Amino acid sequence: MAQRVPASARTGQQIEKLLREGTSGDLQAELIRLGVRRLVEEVLEAEASAALGRGYYERDSERREPGYRNGYRRGRLRTAEGALEYAAPQVSDREEPFRSRIREQLGKRSAALERLAVEMYARGLSTRDIEATLADEEGNSLLSKSAVSELTERLWAEYEAFVTRDLSEYELLYFYLDGLAERLRPGQPREAVLCAWGIVSSGEKVLLGLSPGTKEDTESCRAFIQDLRRRGLRDPLLTVTDGAPGLIRAVEECLPRSLRQRCLAHRMRNLRARFPSRAGPSCARGRGPATRHPRPKWRARWRQTSNAPIRATCLRR
Repeated sequence: MAQRVPASARTGQQIEKLLREGTSGDLQAELIRLGVRRLVEEVLEAEASAALGRGYYERDSERREPGYRNGYRRGRLRTAEGALEYAAPQVSDREEPFRSRIREQLGKRSAALERLAVEMYARGLSTRDIEATLADEEGNSLLSKSAVSELTERLWAEYEAFVTRDLSEYELLYFYLDGLAERLRPGQPREAVLCAWGIVSSGEKVLLGLSPGTKEDTESCRAFIQDLRRRGLRDPLLTVTDGAPGLIRAVEECLPRSLRQRCLAHRMRNLRARFPSRAGPSCARGRGPATRHPRPKWRARWRQTSNAPIRATCLRR
C-alpha cells in the first residue's frame, strides 16, 4: 500500500514528523533539506501528470495520452545543505521516451529551490514564486498555469496548517527567540525573519514559528509571541535571546514567569569583536597575545571584561 503513495506525500509525512517530534540535530538544516526535496518531488510529479493528462490517482479510460506511471528512480541534487536525494517519477509505454525538462534544470536552480523552501514556511508560496523558479532561459514556465495553480494550493494549505498548528502539546524547557536574515526574493536584499524554536523535556528541538518582514522591535516581537501564546505556547522554564532591547522587553511582557538569559554565543561574539583580529581565538580564552604582551592598549580592556562574571551579565534573574 505504501508504494501507492506519491513520493512527495511520503516526504510530507517526514516533514510533519519533524515539526511534531523535533530532532536532536540541526533543525533548520533538516527542515530546509526536506522542504527542497518536497518541492522537487511535487513539481516532477506535476510534470508527469501533465504529460499523461491525469493526476496520480486518476484513471484514463479513454487513453487520451499514451503511457503510464512506472514507479520512481532516484535523483541527486547538490545543495548548500549537502547532497540531496529525491524520487523522480518514471513514465513508460510512450512512442517517445518521457524526458523531464524540469529535472534537466534542477542543478541550476538549487539555490532558488532552497529560498523557496525557506519561504514556504516563512510566508507561503504564490504562483508567481513557483513560476519564476521553474522558468526556462527564455522566461517561459516549465509547468502549465493549471499545474502551478494546483501545486500552489496544496503547498498553501500546508503553510496554513503550519502557522496555525496547536503548540500546547509541547512541554518546553528552553525557548529561543531570534531574528534571522534570509533572502526570500531572488535579487532582493535579505529580509528579517523572527524565528522561535525550543527544546522540549525529551531533549528534542522543535520549530515553533516564523514571522517574516519583522524586526527585533518590541511591537513586532510582542505580536509574534502573543500569536504563539494564542496557539497554546506554554511558559518555558528559560527564554534565551540576544541583547536586542525589543526582544528583551517583549519577552518580559509576554513571558513574565520564565527566566530570561542572554545568549552566551552572541555574548562571546560581541566580546571577541572588541579586540583586534591579531589576538586570535586564544584571546577569548584569556591566553595568547593578550597576556604575553603588556603594551597593546586593549590589554586593560580584556582584563576588565574578562573579570566581569559572565553569568551576571547574561542572566536576568
